[in-house]
This record gives sequence, C-alpha cells and structure tokens, in this order.
Amino acid sequence: MLVDFTTVQNIFIICGHTDMRCGIDGLASVVSDKYNLDLFNDAIFLFCGRKKDRYKALYWDRDGFMLLYKRIENGNLQWPKDQDEVKKLTAQELRWLLEGLSIQQPKAIKPAKTGCLY
Repeated sequence: MLVDFTTVQNIFIICGHTDMRCGIDGLASVVSDKYNLDLFNDAIFLFCGRKKDRYKALYWDRDGFMLLYKRIENGNLQWPKDQDEVKKLTAQELRWLLEGLSIQQPKAIKPAKTGCLY
C-alpha cells in the first residue's frame, strides 16, 4: 500500500550523515534512542549518508514499518550538516529538500505571525 506523505503530520529530518547500511531496526534505534522521538506518532523520518545523492525514509504504517530508499541520478540534496540535530519540517520544506533546494529559502515568503497587526 502506498502512503500519501502529504498527509503525514510530523516530518523529521535527521541532520548530518547516517550510516546508510542501516535497515529498519537500525534507523528506528537512532530515532528512539538518540533523539527520544516517538516512532509511532504519524511521523516520517528522513536520513542521508555521506553521499548527498541518496536518502532513506522510515514510516510506521499502522501494522509495520516502511523503509523507502531513493538515489537521485542528477544532482544532490542540500542536507543540513549539524550531526547531532533533528529538525521538524513543514511539507513545503520537505518539497524544497527533495527538489535539491535548501530548506531555508532566503526569498521565500515567511508565514505571518498571528495576533495583533498594529
């Protein structure tokens, strides 16, 4: 069964490089042990190795884990380098990242802060 990841509530990127030889159990261990995140809370977790032309995604699909792997033929990802950080992304930031752009677009219109306008 394919999942529409645009409906996933939580998108997390594991910054820095991850050993891409890891499978489901190894990546799940990184998420739960190193970052103390809930693997089962409608979340997708993204990992990248030293080569920035491939990534893995881990997702709990109610009855088991899905592990997705993609190798990009032309280009590289703009993967954040801070080795000990995990970031929560918006759907727009995920699109930027997977299109080879930085998740911090300097010219993007930022969402307005709610509250008093004056």
